[in-house]
Amino acid sequence: MRRGIFAGSAVAVLLLTAAGCGTADKPSGAGNAVVPVGGSQQLGAADGSGDAYGGSGYGTNPGAAPAGAAGSGPAGQLKAQEVADLGTTVTDSAGFTLYRFDKDTPKPPKSACEGDCATAWPPVAADDATAGEGIDGGLLGSVARADGTRQLTLAGWPVYRYAKDTKPGDTLGEGVGGTWHALGPDGKPAAPAKGEAAPEPKEEPKEEPKEEAKEEAELSVNPNATLGHVVADAEGRTLYRFDKDSAWPMKIGCVGACLDTWKPAAPVDKSKVSGIADELIGKVKRPDGTEQLTIDCWPVYSFTGDAKPGDISGHNKQGLWFAVTEKGKKAKVS
Repeated sequence: MRRGIFAGSAVAVLLLTAAGCGTADKPSGAGNAVVPVGGSQQLGAADGSGDAYGGSGYGTNPGAAPAGAAGSGPAGQLKAQEVADLGTTVTDSAGFTLYRFDKDTPKPPKSACEGDCATAWPPVAADDATAGEGIDGGLLGSVARADGTRQLTLAGWPVYRYAKDTKPGDTLGEGVGGTWHALGPDGKPAAPAKGEAAPEPKEEPKEEPKEEAKEEAELSVNPNATLGHVVADAEGRTLYRFDKDSAWPMKIGCVGACLDTWKPAAPVDKSKVSGIADELIGKVKRPDGTEQLTIDCWPVYSFTGDAKPGDISGHNKQGLWFAVTEKGKKAKVS
C-alpha cells in the first residue's frame, strides 16, 4: 500500500482494498437551536367568538416544500376525519392533516420546534381557527412563539402541518422520527375509533425479528429525531465522518492528537450488518498499520464526547465532523 505526506497537514494517502469509491460531499450547515416559549390563551368555537391574532408570521424557505404542500396560514374550521389504519385525525379547513410533536409540552404549552424544524413542520397560526364537527372548541388555545407570533394549540399541544404533505388527506408525517404524530381530537396521537381493531398487534410479529437482528448487529442504522437515520456501532454509538478525510483517493486526516477525541471504528463482519448495503462496507489500513471501518469508502469514527448510545453531540463539530447515513453521506437536520 502506498503512502504519501501532504505538505501543511498531517494526513496520509491510502488506497482502499475495494474499487468504486465516491467523491467527497460538500460540508453541511449547523443544526437548529431550540428556543422555549410559553403562555396560552383560549380561542373561540365555530361561531367565531374568542380572540383573533393578526398575521401568521410563520415563514418557510422557498423551495423547501413541494409545490402544493401544506402551508403556514390560518387553519380555518378544524374537522375530525377518519383515516384508514390510523383512526380519527384533525385536519384544517382545506383537509390537510395536523400534527403534534412529542418533544413539545401541553402544560404549560411550549414548542420545541424552531429554525429548520419549523420549515419542515410549519406551525399552524392561531388566527381564525375555529372548532368544526367532532372538535371541542374548549380545547382550542394558542401559545406565543419565539418570534412573537401565536401558534394554535389543541388540549395545550402546539399544532403543526407537515411540508411533505402535498394534498388533503396525506399523512406522510405520521411516525416521523418516532416523535411526530397525526393529531387526534383530544390532543393525543390519533388512534383507531372505539370498536375498531388497532393495527399494532398485527405488526408486532413482523418487528420482533428485526429487533433480534439489531441486537446481534455489529453495525446498524438507528432512527434519530433530529437527523433521520444514522449509523451506529454494536454499542449503539453514533459513527461520524471527517471532512479532512476523503473517499477517493483515500486520505486519512485524523492522526496524532485527533485520535484522543475521535476513535477509528473497527472493521465489521458483513454478515452482522443491519440496514447497510454489503457493497458499501469496507476497511482501510491507517498510517499506524491498524485497520479502520469504511462506509462507501469514508473512514468512520466514534466520538468520545457522546455520553450514551444515540447521542449525536459530535455532529457538525468544528464544521468538519458529521454523523453518517446508511449510504455513507452526511446526515442532515430534518
